[in-house]
Amino acid sequence: MIEVLAPGVLTLVEDAGRPGFAAVGVGRSGAADPAALRLGNRLVGNDPGAAALEVLLGGLEVHALQTTVVALTGAVGPAWVDEAPVDHGAALRLPAGSRLRLGTADLGLRTYVAVRGGVDVPVVLGSRSADRLSGLGPAPLAAGDVLPVGTGTRGLPELSPAAPHVGPARDVPPAPPVPPVQPVLPVLPGPRLDWFAPDALDVLTRAVYRVTPSSDRVALRLAGPPLPRAPRGELPSEGLVVGAVQVPPDGQPVVFGPDHPVTGGYPVLAVVRANGLPAAAQLRPGDPVRFTLAR
Repeated sequence: MIEVLAPGVLTLVEDAGRPGFAAVGVGRSGAADPAALRLGNRLVGNDPGAAALEVLLGGLEVHALQTTVVALTGAVGPAWVDEAPVDHGAALRLPAGSRLRLGTADLGLRTYVAVRGGVDVPVVLGSRSADRLSGLGPAPLAAGDVLPVGTGTRGLPELSPAAPHVGPARDVPPAPPVPPVQPVLPVLPGPRLDWFAPDALDVLTRAVYRVTPSSDRVALRLAGPPLPRAPRGELPSEGLVVGAVQVPPDGQPVVFGPDHPVTGGYPVLAVVRANGLPAAAQLRPGDPVRFTLAR
């Protein structure tokens, strides 16, 4: 069990999501940075999609009620176990009675705290993820919450009381590099190019956009050169996917995130490829971002 002493700005429980329910209006949700979730789970010996804590900008403090192993991935910032600084991208022993504290993230937006055994909150439609759009899954963490931890791992050895830390699971890749100062998101042409001026895709891939403060897990809302739409009226609502670059009438692109609606009525100019989603998840308000056509 882990007790939440301070939840930070926003801390959610997220796993690999709940695919397969779009037909009834429920999106996949899940970790905004799926690569960071998978790496954290591998470091502590969990299945890749086990539930972890997604921490927005740091500020989380938890109290270990039993000895366990944790790993920090994603956004990078200072962290401590009691008063001892600890590293990101490594499996760390968290003794019973100790406190893990995350300072403000220096680089990136979302830090993932993976716990050996996974965060064992109730399953809703096959997932433990909090979906901010639909309201499914657990509420954001609050001070005083006590989180159960599961027991399923990938066969790592039992914890040694004398060990200051625990080595990672076998064949864990090195931690990914820190996010670039100006990420370039790879995109594929979307299904509604005919609803735009002929040069709209060129405008998207030549310009620099900035993330606006209205961005969240539902979508990155960007500001920059408007993307010219063709005068074709309004499009009937149709299905959406994570990474879809939708363009409302003001011409400013909206990149949908994990909690996106399952349908939308504005045309989609492009779609961010899966390998670009981790970088998109770590963008902060004010950050610049570019797009490039994937090869």
